[in-house]
Order: sequence, then C-alpha cells, then structure tokens
Amino acid sequence: MSAIEIWSDGACKGNPGVGGWGAWLRSGDLERELYGGEQVTTNNRMELTAVIEALRALTRPSDVTLHVDSTYVMNGLNDWLPGWKRNGWRTSAKKPVKNEDLWRALDAEVARHTITWVWVKGHSGDPGNERADQLANRGVDEVRLRGADVPVVASA
Repeated sequence: MSAIEIWSDGACKGNPGVGGWGAWLRSGDLERELYGGEQVTTNNRMELTAVIEALRALTRPSDVTLHVDSTYVMNGLNDWLPGWKRNGWRTSAKKPVKNEDLWRALDAEVARHTITWVWVKGHSGDPGNERADQLANRGVDEVRLRGADVPVVASA
C-alpha cells in the first residue's frame, strides 16, 4: 500500500454561510492540492467534505496519516459513528444525525484505507494545517468570485 499524508480543513464565513474546504496530500516527493466550496453551508460540512474529497482522490487503498483540526470529525469517527450506525443513523437522543449524507460518504471512504488519525490544533503553526487552511479559504474566495458552488479543483 502507498503511504500518504493528508492535511484537511474547512472554512465558513458565517455559519451557515459561504464555505470552502481544502486538502494537501503528500507521498514522498509528490504533492497534490484539492479545494472546493459551496455558497450556503456550515463549517462542519466543510470539515467533513475536505476529508471525504481527499480520500476520494486516492486511486487505490493506501496507508494514510490524516491530520485534522476538527474535533467534530475526530469525535464523530472515533466515538459517535458506531452508535449512529447501530441506531439506524439516529443520535442517542433519537434524533436524525446531522450531515448524515457526509458521514455515510466518509464511512465508505475510510473503509477503503488504513488510516492513522492525527488531531492538530488549528492556526498553531503546523505547516500542513496552515496549507490546508489556505486551500479552504481559496475555496471560499472562488465561490464568492464565481457566485456559484466550486466543484473539486486539483493541482499537482
């Protein structure tokens, strides 16, 4: 399996509001940047989308070290997801899971890879996190410029 490092981040100007997501992927000397955005979204949706799109970009099962600054993503994957699935995508309070569509997509992507999750404090100088944050804000800027959602944009 390929060894890949990923840093992901989401951004939202207003919550809900204009949002963007970004991911920086690195494997050896190879790098790839991904970003996108939506006109009306939430920060949590952008955090989830960043991870999903980064994992979708991998063409084969990989050994991934995934750096996130979102406790929502970390708690969801490590603590809440098994219970939600067991309870038919309901919370412990019997309410529908927010962002169920994205949690299901993330669950499917995670199953394809061997992932080591690393939580990093946002805006604390971690170079990968700072780069992912810049990409997420680029997604916001592109949405504002175009006046429309921005699909996945990639650069090598």
